[in-house]
Amino acid sequence: MELNPWAIAGMAAVGLFTFWLGHASSRSAVSTPDFLVARRAVRARRNAAALAGEYLSAASFLGIAGLVLSDGAGALWYPVGFTAGFLAVLLFVAAPLRRSGAYTLPDFAEARFGSRRLRGLCAVFVLLVCYLYLIPQLQGAGMVLSYVLPVPTWVGAIVVIAVVVVNVLGGGMRTATLVQAAQYWIKLFAIAAPTFVLCLVFFIARPDHAERLDAARTPAFTADTTVHVQTTVRMTVQESTPVAAEGRIDNVGAHSGMVLTKGPHTVDKGTTLRFPEGTSVPAVGSAKSANSDWLRFGGGQDAVEAYSLMFALFLGAVGLPHVLARFYTSPDGRAARRTVLHVLALLGAFYVFPTVLGALSRLYVPELMVTGRADVAVLDLPGAMLSTTTGQILTGVLAAGAFAAFLATSSGLLVSLSGVISTEVLTGRVRDFRWAAVLCGIIPLAAAIALRPSEITVGVGMAFALAASTFAPLLLLGIWWRKLTVAGAATGIVLGGILVLGAFTLSIVSGYTGGWAPALVRQPALLSVPVVFLVVLLVSRATKQQPQAEVNAIFLRLHAPDPLGLTKDRDTERFGPPRDQGRKPLRGGRHRRQ
Repeated sequence: MELNPWAIAGMAAVGLFTFWLGHASSRSAVSTPDFLVARRAVRARRNAAALAGEYLSAASFLGIAGLVLSDGAGALWYPVGFTAGFLAVLLFVAAPLRRSGAYTLPDFAEARFGSRRLRGLCAVFVLLVCYLYLIPQLQGAGMVLSYVLPVPTWVGAIVVIAVVVVNVLGGGMRTATLVQAAQYWIKLFAIAAPTFVLCLVFFIARPDHAERLDAARTPAFTADTTVHVQTTVRMTVQESTPVAAEGRIDNVGAHSGMVLTKGPHTVDKGTTLRFPEGTSVPAVGSAKSANSDWLRFGGGQDAVEAYSLMFALFLGAVGLPHVLARFYTSPDGRAARRTVLHVLALLGAFYVFPTVLGALSRLYVPELMVTGRADVAVLDLPGAMLSTTTGQILTGVLAAGAFAAFLATSSGLLVSLSGVISTEVLTGRVRDFRWAAVLCGIIPLAAAIALRPSEITVGVGMAFALAASTFAPLLLLGIWWRKLTVAGAATGIVLGGILVLGAFTLSIVSGYTGGWAPALVRQPALLSVPVVFLVVLLVSRATKQQPQAEVNAIFLRLHAPDPLGLTKDRDTERFGPPRDQGRKPLRGGRHRRQ
């Protein structure tokens, strides 16, 4: 690809702005409550922007458009599920979680059940969920940086983790809040402005060869196209297709003048394919070949995987540690609920745009279905529609927004990881938090470099499934069912972890051995979530209950109106109140109750 100076400049500007904003806000972070919960004084609108900023990850900015390009209507469950999950958070979790006074998810487990062992078990699964979510962010960062610069993919992962670690070292949650709030608006502009321009180009200067999305035929190459396959793919051809190839196809050497017969073919990594103009675009993996199938939600495996995905996304938002951490920063339960209401509006506004870009990509860059790199559709689209400086500028804006997505989500995940390590393994001092931030940055970086890259949404979807199968039962039943026991909660977490991590392992093996995994292995939540809820109920019925007076006191604190003043913040009890130590607050950054 031609070097794009606009993309390089945009990503550099986002990185420098993030560093400057983090450095400026870190001056007012001096105590453990600052680093863990931002003094519990973040007003609802800023908290909502920060939550939306960290929640809109690479899977939202890049992955959704790629899924819409290849899978069509079935992929719309991703933006719907990502947003709808906050309805459950609003109704069942946000306010009681804040009123518990907890400062991490493991701390909530101890506050609810009085068990140090359950607290330790929760800490282990917080690490697993956050790492499973963080690794795709770093891999996506490497993909984007290698797209705009001739560098290996691991360079992008190192750049992102370095910027994030430096910011988290400076001020923890207090710094992350201001940075993530700003990055939400960067991301919204970076995806909305190019979408409006590209839609205008489509409706005013639409080329004659652009196929209608409702056409029954398979998308065709709009010009002679050369495709470099960068990872081994299984490709499905709908009709005999001439191709000039170099490399290996179906375990034999490829050559010019080949004709790919109708049916599946395995194309090895490093193979080059040259398709003539007008030939049908093959589909890779589960991608829909014909537009008629692309517009229709299919049955069979597609339906099972879609319903399982709905379970994972809707309940996964309830259990994601870095999402729940935002509610610890609210002044009270009412502010936590107001935060979620704002988040629903912010997410709804954002998700319109990647969906539109995915549909346009089906028309202008269908060749990405062959390469197995549909995640770069957002970045390829402007150049395909506008082969001028304007296209390069739009690509630069989109690359800057994608970089902001990696930074914002990685910041939230690293704060959650550092908070758990510093308070569960170390003594909880500011120095411990900073050491934990460095350690928690190195481990996922090594994994992101070592593991095979896949579609960003796959890893994120599995993280949602793990959160839905472990922490969602703990929170929903722990907040609303008095008879939940320590044994029931612990059994549910362990069982959910075994089911989801086992499925994830099989999915990885399947990816290396021909893609044989069925739908419930690729996305296990449809099976794992009901099984875990049922087992938790049965085990809780069969084991010893907490004393009734103790449970009544806990439930009164969780559900009593905020003006009664029953909330006791556990971070203040353990670490003491925040201290200004004579430092001046950041201009414009003063937190107000709302």
